[in-house]
Amino acid sequence: MSNITVNKSADPASAPQLSTLRQARLPWWGPAAPLALALIIGCGGGALIGLESKIQWGLISAILFVVFTYLLTLKVEGRRQAKNQLATSLVWVCFLLAVIPLASLVYETVDRGSTVLDGYFLGHSMDGTQRMLAGGGVYHALIGTLEQVAIATLIAVPIGLLTAIYLVEYGRGKLAKTVTFFVDVMTGIPSIVAGLFILSLWIIMLDFSYSGFAGAMALAILMMPVVVRSTEEMLKLVPNELREASLALGVPKWRTIIKVVLPTAIGGITTGVMLAVARIAGESAPIVLLVFGNPAINNNPFEDAQSSLPYYIYEQWQNGNEPSYDRAWAAALVLIAFVMILNLVARGIARWKAPKTGR
Repeated sequence: MSNITVNKSADPASAPQLSTLRQARLPWWGPAAPLALALIIGCGGGALIGLESKIQWGLISAILFVVFTYLLTLKVEGRRQAKNQLATSLVWVCFLLAVIPLASLVYETVDRGSTVLDGYFLGHSMDGTQRMLAGGGVYHALIGTLEQVAIATLIAVPIGLLTAIYLVEYGRGKLAKTVTFFVDVMTGIPSIVAGLFILSLWIIMLDFSYSGFAGAMALAILMMPVVVRSTEEMLKLVPNELREASLALGVPKWRTIIKVVLPTAIGGITTGVMLAVARIAGESAPIVLLVFGNPAINNNPFEDAQSSLPYYIYEQWQNGNEPSYDRAWAAALVLIAFVMILNLVARGIARWKAPKTGR
């Protein structure tokens, strides 16, 4: 009882200490004032000192915003909250620095590419169209891209899928480590190296001609490590309990992989494959070396030169006249739309195949 009495007598003495835990806080709109001040000083100061680039104005304003926000938070909330606000401000500034160029690129492409993008442009080739004049279309390049990407996918996906299954389900020892090492190396090789490899092997040594198939083989080399890595990670996410339950029932391991492991991971595997397809769709260096370009429609990727969207953009921009520039921007817009559709399909498949949780 004496202890209780002592604690009660200490309560009034500790009451003033509780108030020290309360600190002043900035309102949710608090960063608006530093932002406005930074914009005024950054843009106004940039104009006064003669900086013509608005990008420089924006960078100065971003730096001032981080500094002003830190100082204001330090004054009101203390050093600990100021450090937190500094990190938050840096994250937002870096986010904007990444988004603004991307948004500017998309806006510029849509603005300039929509001038000639219509049904005629999508349904006609450049056969018989003079470079200096308006007209022509991208149909032959679109057909080439679809065929080359499809062939590369048919080559890379089975090899990549089987390699990933070996690494996750069977791979042990030096062979698995060697395969993993070469997959990591292939992930970082420049696209031009893959094009040079196919050029020296397929065209120079084996004496085959330039074709869409040659370009597809180079694209498959670039696609394989992406498929292997994405599939490997998805297979690792499959719980071992599912494998053990299947094996405990006497199911062979190969059948467990086909009937249990792959169906469980199929959503992530499909997403990885679609993202790999989107990655190779815009590759230009192997196509310039191996496909060689063709203004006419060539539906046979195994014979003669063929065009593609990246090569078409390069070819039209190289012409150096206004109609060609318009066609290049329109083809770039078609390529962006193609890649965007692939990414949306990948997201849709991932959502469709995602595990359903019961209520």
